[in-house]
Amino acid sequence: MTTPDFFRLKWVGFDVDGVMTDGGIYLDDDGRELKRFHSRDGHALKMLVRSGLVEVAIITGRRSGVVEKRCQELGLTEVHQGVLDKGAVYGLLLRERGLSPGETAFAGDDLVDLPIMLRCGLPMAPADACPEALAAARFVSQARAGHGAVREMVEFLLKSLGRWDEMVARYRP
Repeated sequence: MTTPDFFRLKWVGFDVDGVMTDGGIYLDDDGRELKRFHSRDGHALKMLVRSGLVEVAIITGRRSGVVEKRCQELGLTEVHQGVLDKGAVYGLLLRERGLSPGETAFAGDDLVDLPIMLRCGLPMAPADACPEALAAARFVSQARAGHGAVREMVEFLLKSLGRWDEMVARYRP
């Protein structure tokens, strides 16, 4: 794991199940999938995208129409679903963009996220992540996944980049 240089941070990735959601997978009688997202997490992701400071991406192991719809709502255009080897996708993204691991951050919660968390400059995890992800993380939210953890992560990033107050000022008259 490399040391993050917040002022060089260019890319932030998030897992979905267990980071953006509580990790539950809800299926109705017809097999339709439902997921619960926290509205403040979503708003924080919109703020991060609007800041223009970093590229924001999703890398998730499952494939879901619900995730596609939520990402469209949030303005997230880099969405990688059905990823079996997250480390390989991360490596490809680094090469394509000419980024070093220290210019990246990633939020994960489980073993499948470790190949990115152990390489990126700033690994992050929600409070209820698995022990291995918590041990790898340099930032751990106080909130559980799907209950404001992403909001805390984004606030931490924007504050570290010196842009939180500017982003909040947009909401004041």
